[in-house]
Amino acid sequence: MEDYLLEKKTVATLTQRVAISILGLYGWRVRYRPLPGPRGVIIVYPHTSNWDFVVGVFAKLAIGMPFHFIAKSSLFEGVTGATIGRLVRYLGGEPVERGVSTGAIARLAEKINRSDWYWMAITPEGTRSKKPYWRSGFYHIATTAKVPLGCVYFDFAKREISLVDYIALTGDRAQDMASIAAIYQGVQGCHPEQAGPIALRPEEENETNIQG
Repeated sequence: MEDYLLEKKTVATLTQRVAISILGLYGWRVRYRPLPGPRGVIIVYPHTSNWDFVVGVFAKLAIGMPFHFIAKSSLFEGVTGATIGRLVRYLGGEPVERGVSTGAIARLAEKINRSDWYWMAITPEGTRSKKPYWRSGFYHIATTAKVPLGCVYFDFAKREISLVDYIALTGDRAQDMASIAAIYQGVQGCHPEQAGPIALRPEEENETNIQG
């Protein structure tokens, strides 16, 4: 069985090799299985520390794909937007839309489908603090756009970043969430006690906000 480990000798660019080397200095390694298509949604779990962003940026550079990711809108506003916001945009960040979530989900699904290549990463917990449910925006975007779901994890116990597992969502929430939970079984974030359960809010109380 392939382990999909990224190595300096097998990647194409200097940037990838440098990113792999820097991660390696701190004991981290990246596992990556090629994407199943040109468009999709990626979930990142667990999200329990600001270190997730740092590790994630280097993993993105190591993989060498121009992934987009959702970030807090405050990072793109005012003085922060003129400084940190520019860097975040350069790295692929896009501001999350707040407010009317249904319209935002439809627009994001349309944006994905009209692009030649577009993979969007979302942290379904929406916060580093423990929450009882995941936000379901990722699920609605993927099912509306009819694109595959990639499952990324940062396992701080093993010092491993993985993008190996992809799911074709069926629309059966219980079945799909069980498949997702199986992928993340045993994965430990930086602060394991802060990781929320892998569950969507019950249908009758459905919350479709994307993040944050």
